[in-house]
Amino acid sequence: MSAPGIRAGQDAEDLDVEEVLALVNHRSRPARPASPDHGPASTGTPASPASPSRATGATPAPAPAPRPPERHRPATPWADARAIAGRAGRAPAARRAPDSVALQDALGLVLAAPLTALTDLPSFDTSAMDGWAVAGPGPWTVRGDGVLAGHTEAARLVDGEAVRIATGARIPPDTTAVLRSEHGRTDEQGRLHAGRDVQHGQDIRPRGQECRSGEQLLPDGTVVTPAVLGLAAAAGYDTVAVTPRPRVEVYVLGDELLTEGRPHDGLIRDALGPMLPPWLRSLGAEVVSLRRIGDDADALHRALTGSTADLIVTTGGTAAGPVDHVHPTLERMGADLLVDGVDVRPGHPMLLARLQPDRHLVGLPGNPLAAVSGLLTLAEPLLRALGRRPAPEPYGLPLRESVHGHPRDTRLVPVVLRGDHAVPLRYQGPAMLRGIATADALAVVPPGGTRAGQETELLDLPWTTAGVGSCFT
Repeated sequence: MSAPGIRAGQDAEDLDVEEVLALVNHRSRPARPASPDHGPASTGTPASPASPSRATGATPAPAPAPRPPERHRPATPWADARAIAGRAGRAPAARRAPDSVALQDALGLVLAAPLTALTDLPSFDTSAMDGWAVAGPGPWTVRGDGVLAGHTEAARLVDGEAVRIATGARIPPDTTAVLRSEHGRTDEQGRLHAGRDVQHGQDIRPRGQECRSGEQLLPDGTVVTPAVLGLAAAAGYDTVAVTPRPRVEVYVLGDELLTEGRPHDGLIRDALGPMLPPWLRSLGAEVVSLRRIGDDADALHRALTGSTADLIVTTGGTAAGPVDHVHPTLERMGADLLVDGVDVRPGHPMLLARLQPDRHLVGLPGNPLAAVSGLLTLAEPLLRALGRRPAPEPYGLPLRESVHGHPRDTRLVPVVLRGDHAVPLRYQGPAMLRGIATADALAVVPPGGTRAGQETELLDLPWTTAGVGSCFT
């Protein structure tokens, strides 16, 4: 399903941000109201003398009062909205300079330059096992000294000679092989005998076996895992060049929100303030602040214009109610609306705006599950692109039960994964968190619904694949 105004067969991925913006702005113009007979809209000017009402002597009807302009923007299809958010993060103006960070600070970031070996690995011939370094055929006379890892090179061996050696130690010159401890025995005269045939080069790791100096080990764009840290250290690195985490501020809007205690007197607990910062960190963001602004248009404007974050995430205020200040504030700032409403349930009134070429805002609905929908629809692909993280491979599983669909919109439904099926959860309402709190993923249910056994696209939640402790690094 393509976005309104996009030619048939043209995928939204083929449009750059400026083209999408032009389409959004074109669709944003309010339609002129049609006359009762479906003709052109009235201009409000009096009828001319030749008009039928004057010709018949009838009293002309008064001109209708001018209507205020309607804020009606066709919503963006769900898949197109995700593609637009990803493209916004890949725009040249949104790219940030790489950082050079110590290895202990690089975990979870993305390499901004290829990792090239600074030395041969290993950088000298080493023993792969504990045992004896031997020269020539056996039996061998064992020298009294031994060779340990981290020590200088041992004296050269001559044929018929052996020396004790530890794993990782430098191989003495002219060594034929390493005889493992469990494969050798000594006789009463102290001579070493092999319990099996000894092959030339056996259990010796030759210099450069893994790589040579200057060889590319990993390309840029690689996520830094613990194993990557180990490889970088082995290859001689103290620091690596990485793409910095996008800096994010979270603004919680609404006068009805409590930060502690039980709901009372029309006030409710703020569920998004505790939930969004760790969720955003799990998506690769550096959350620099959480601010509670309430329903104050001027305070929101001051906060937005004073922020230097790469992304601002707001909660609530994205609809058209009397205290929904996000749209008017963005208009006041001259921001570009890239996505204004998405054909998805819950979360329909979410939005994505470009505040400056390198700064964006994602407006989430105030209902908790609707906010999660907005987070995964707009914030996740934007943050992934800003952090240069690779997109996950799409996948799906059959649903164990049928799921009712919206007639026109995509639905995001919490599910748990059980073997080779996904099981839809109850408590799917836009204000509910009980379902998502136990979910493994969200099922992407197309318009019209999904029948039992039908394979459905799934969006994994970050902690289901990496574990709760590791995904918030």
